[in-house]
Amino acid sequence: MRIEFVHDVICSFCFPMSYRMRNIDEKYSNVDISHRSFALGWEPSNFESMFGSHEAVKPKVLGHWKNANENDDLHRFNIEGMKGQKFLFPNSKQPLIAAKAAGLLKGEDGYWEVFDALQNALFVENQNIADMDIINKVVKQTSLNFDEWKALFEDSDTETAVLKDLEFVTQNGIRSVPALIVEDKYLISGAQSQASIEEALEDIADKENLQLNGLQLFGSEGDACRVVDGQWQCD
Repeated sequence: MRIEFVHDVICSFCFPMSYRMRNIDEKYSNVDISHRSFALGWEPSNFESMFGSHEAVKPKVLGHWKNANENDDLHRFNIEGMKGQKFLFPNSKQPLIAAKAAGLLKGEDGYWEVFDALQNALFVENQNIADMDIINKVVKQTSLNFDEWKALFEDSDTETAVLKDLEFVTQNGIRSVPALIVEDKYLISGAQSQASIEEALEDIADKENLQLNGLQLFGSEGDACRVVDGQWQCD
C-alpha cells in the first residue's frame, strides 16, 4: 500500500502524526510511506499577511501547541520553554529544504530522520529551526554525511523539488496538514488517533484487495503438501 505523508516541519499536529505513522510503518510490512512537503508559512512575509506581523505568530501558535500536546500520545510539547524564547516563530522554507536534501541523499528514511529531528528541536528543545546554525547542528546529530547533505541543501534543484511538492498538494486540493494520500485516491486528513488511522488503512486495503502484511495470494491455491498439528498432509 502506497501512502504519501504530507506535512510541514513547523506543523504542530504533524509531530504526533509522525510518531503514529512510524507505528504504522512498523506494524504493516506492505506499507510504503513517502513524504511530501506542505508550507504553512514559506517566507516570513506569509506570516505577516496571515497574522498581521511576524511578532504576532508565536502567541497564536502556542495555543495550537496546547491542543497538539493533548493530541500527542507522548505529550512532548515544551510550551513553557517556547514562551521564554526570544526568536520569532520559524518559517517553513529552510527546514523543508533541509528535509528534502536528506531525502535526496538517503531516501525516505533520511527525509524522515531529519524531519523528526527538526520537529523535536522545535517542539521539545525550543530551538529556532529556521536558523542555519541550528539546522546544521541538528543534521550533524543524525546518521547523514553532513558534507554530502550540505551540498544538496545548497543545490537550487533541492528547493525546486520542494516547490514541486507544494504544487502537487495544491493541485490535489490539500489545504491542511497532516494528511495522508493513500493509493493516489484516498485522503486521510488531520492527526487522527492510531486506531482510526489503522482502521482507515485496513478498510482501504479491503476495498483495493491489498494485503498489509505478508504475501498476497495471486490466483487460486493449487495442490500442495503442508504440516498441520505436527502431521504431514498432502492434497
